[in-house]
Amino acid sequence: MPDYGHELLFGTFVTPSANDPDRVVALAELTEAAGLDLATFQDHPYNSEFLDTWTLLSWVAARTERIRVSANVLNLPLRPPAMIARAAASLDLLSHGRFELGLGAGAFWDGIEGMGGRRLTPGQSVAALSEAIDIVRGVWDTSTRGPLRLRDGHYPVPGMRRGPAPAHDIGVWLGAYKPRMLALTGARADGWLPTLEFLKSPDRVTANQIIDDAATAAGRDPRKIRRLLNLLQIDFSPTSRGFLQGPPEQWVEQLLPLVLEEGFSAFIVGRDDPRIIQTFGQEVAPALREAVAHQRGTQATTTGPARATVALARRQPGLDYDALPASLATRAVEPGDPEYDQVRHTYSRQGTPAVAIRPGNATEVAEALAYARTQDVPLSVRSGGHGISGRSTNDGGIVIDLSRMNRTEVLDRATRRIRLEPGARWGEVAQALAPHGLAMSSGDYGDVGVGGLATTGGIGYLARRFGLTIDHIVAAEIVVADGRLLRVDAEHHSDLFWAIRGAGGNFGVVTALELEAYEVGDVAYAQLLVDASETAEMLQRWGRLVEDAPRELTSFLMVFPARRQNPPMAQVTLVYAGDDVDAAQEALSPFLEIGPVLQQQAQLVPYPAIVAAPHNRHHGQGLDDVHSGLLHHITPEAADAVAAMIRSGDVMTVQFRSVGGAVNDLPRDATAYPHRAQNFSLLAATVAERRAALDKLWADLYGQLDGMYLSFEADTDPERLLDAFPEPTLGRLRAVKAAYDPGNVFNRNFPIPPAGS
Repeated sequence: MPDYGHELLFGTFVTPSANDPDRVVALAELTEAAGLDLATFQDHPYNSEFLDTWTLLSWVAARTERIRVSANVLNLPLRPPAMIARAAASLDLLSHGRFELGLGAGAFWDGIEGMGGRRLTPGQSVAALSEAIDIVRGVWDTSTRGPLRLRDGHYPVPGMRRGPAPAHDIGVWLGAYKPRMLALTGARADGWLPTLEFLKSPDRVTANQIIDDAATAAGRDPRKIRRLLNLLQIDFSPTSRGFLQGPPEQWVEQLLPLVLEEGFSAFIVGRDDPRIIQTFGQEVAPALREAVAHQRGTQATTTGPARATVALARRQPGLDYDALPASLATRAVEPGDPEYDQVRHTYSRQGTPAVAIRPGNATEVAEALAYARTQDVPLSVRSGGHGISGRSTNDGGIVIDLSRMNRTEVLDRATRRIRLEPGARWGEVAQALAPHGLAMSSGDYGDVGVGGLATTGGIGYLARRFGLTIDHIVAAEIVVADGRLLRVDAEHHSDLFWAIRGAGGNFGVVTALELEAYEVGDVAYAQLLVDASETAEMLQRWGRLVEDAPRELTSFLMVFPARRQNPPMAQVTLVYAGDDVDAAQEALSPFLEIGPVLQQQAQLVPYPAIVAAPHNRHHGQGLDDVHSGLLHHITPEAADAVAAMIRSGDVMTVQFRSVGGAVNDLPRDATAYPHRAQNFSLLAATVAERRAALDKLWADLYGQLDGMYLSFEADTDPERLLDAFPEPTLGRLRAVKAAYDPGNVFNRNFPIPPAGS
């Protein structure tokens, strides 16, 4: 049999003994510490000496950070497949994509019957398993409208709501030994999970051939099925005592043919021995990976994911899919892949990219960029996908999705130095920093990604007290157009360091940022719902109060037009950056006078509570027709223009954010964000069919504005560049662009033309 080219996995098969549950969990934790990839547990619910497998899997997933978890394998006759699907997706979401689904048709039928299960014949059990796979995948398929219905068979589902979708494309691995089960594996499953010592008739080679033939007959590439192998009769010793009973180098020598000649790519040791687990992870696994990589390179083995014929048929023209480096292909998502709907859209726009590449480190970012430069298709870079312009998706192009690069680190608590990767969400950052007594202002929504916001500005709930997010960046790592990874700061590539703090999307892919956080504990958080019938007067009162407020107070205000017999409404958010209740009350109380208050609440809360990340899936649900501007003051003329928008009914909402305070402490040339005298940012948003009306209303306000905040503008007309970057800022940016991206590779989101172009 051939080498199917799968990435190698190594794991453990731990006995779920109820007699010493702490030891079971400790062995799973050791699996991770030893550098292994997978912890698995058998599932025999009728065995009273075993822990319940689902409970154990959940516990182990919570106690670990990196390894995958799976049953080896689940006893289907005692676990309804609809519930398996829900439980699997839930655990995958909770573990951030670390669950795999091992399934078995059932054995030990006396025990199954004793627990209320139905005894099935071998043929019935295979048919029931095939039906269960349909149900499981049907539940996970949230892109199909309507309920899941299977009215006949072993597991009737008259009408079940689909979902939740798992965090990743969960592999369905079958424990199979006999021809009918092997054929089902080839036709329907993602993996084959037998135990070496139990493979008698048919033998390994014949069983593999049955799987391959069934896959081919079903129109599948046999490479689609991963081959895993449990190893039970094993040991390490200084000298050889038999197969997999000897020194680590003997293990490597004996496992290598199983990879290269029989196609196995995952090995799972079934000994509850810490010494074996450590040696397997620290010596055998890296040596076997090295040996396999060498042989694959010599033999030019095809690696990466295998896609079904129907998935290959959905590839889009204009892109050379086969040229994608193997290091990236494993986690790339194409239009025919189950995860495509999870990566194709942004918050504001729907998209149909040809491929989404998901690098895990800076080296892979450089490889992705090098590949993209060889393809004549649009290129988008995405950190969180929440940008108003929606340019982090496209149609027919490449998306470099940085969501896997999502770590938050406190480098030095004494100096408050932190390191953020671009795919982290700001709600996650707040949670990670809070135990250290630190915070970093971002925006008003925890699902926003670090990369886009932190290279554009960052007008958040702590802005007047601490300034913009970009004001606290002290260093960055960035892959520029020619593929170099640069570390930039005030002394190294200082021109680029200046440019990425305000216009970062034009110059490369930022792979990490270092910032100086600040000490924040609890904050006073208040919300008011105000009758905004007298819109202009209310806005002016709010504006005067904000400008007169202490710097500890930052306020946002959203105005909505009249709806269903209700007057126009304003939602006012007030954040006082401190836990002095008396001072907070003194700062907040005057805002009760801006208009008739219909509802109010105020509380002292930890900062992460006001920027929690709900992790909502993007499907282009946001308002994507948005205009943005900056104001020095809310003058009567500006207030009247906004009031006209609200009266028109053509604008869905207008939002004001207070800036000023610490934002304006920096000189205008300190960063590429030059707006250091204004006190308010505002945006107006509507639906696509009313964009022309919004444009006309915005034109009436435009003369009152001075500048524009890039993140809140959907109009990428080149004329808007001078609003965002008035001279001499734009000229300086064009010079930096010519130095680092003369070919204008990064041209999707408010592209800055290189000097001389």
